[in-house]
Amino acid sequence: MSRKTIDISCDMGEGFGRWQLGSTDDEQLMKLISSANIATGFHAGDPNLMDLSVRRAIERNVAIGAHPGFQDLQGFGRRKIDASATEMLNDIVYQMGALREFARLHGKPLQHVKPHGALYMALAADEAASLLFVNTMRRVAPDTFIYCMGASETYKIASQVGQPVVREFYADREYDTTGKIVFTRKPDGYNPQKAAERVVRACLEGKVRPVGGDDIVVGLESVCVHSDTPGSVELLIAIREALTASGIEIASPSVAAARAAA
Repeated sequence: MSRKTIDISCDMGEGFGRWQLGSTDDEQLMKLISSANIATGFHAGDPNLMDLSVRRAIERNVAIGAHPGFQDLQGFGRRKIDASATEMLNDIVYQMGALREFARLHGKPLQHVKPHGALYMALAADEAASLLFVNTMRRVAPDTFIYCMGASETYKIASQVGQPVVREFYADREYDTTGKIVFTRKPDGYNPQKAAERVVRACLEGKVRPVGGDDIVVGLESVCVHSDTPGSVELLIAIREALTASGIEIASPSVAAARAAA
């Protein structure tokens, strides 16, 4: 099914104190997206950076999302941790609450929650953990979107119980033949034009070419680029230009939902 509107998000605020993530320019990235996934302190981020990221998002009219990860600053949240469903859920609630308060401080809602890295992948594969996550969101944030892979337990359960949910398409990750992203701890660079063409094809045809296989069907409402991917700014510029040239509007899920309800 061809999409006429798509969200673009980016994982942001992923420094800590005086340490910054490579040469990432969050201020420049913020100009190119409609939703921000803001690190919440466990894999990256700190109170001052969270506050700055929220204020930058508001200045650019970008929707605010929490990006909680495993408590793993050294491994940037991309190392697998053997955590129980309850431990994963409590990590998410703790971090989500922190960013939600910064958003509330500046008079804005929290649009979404998107787990990071190894936590994202653990939830995707774990039915019990995803069920606990989604049911908790139904209690504490029933109008807040969950961002996840379409090929995940998280998406399946959120869809079943009516929690707002957004399927992500990754412009800077490969896919396997099951529709899951190929997880990596250190991202490679991507050709901006080829990445943009792949995004447009996913939006217009609902298909992507996986590693080692023929085209597969993908569903999506949001396109994500990681801020630590080499050339992330150039990737986002190319993607925006290609989407606009194809007649696809860029808007956050909250904006799209408000228009649909009007």
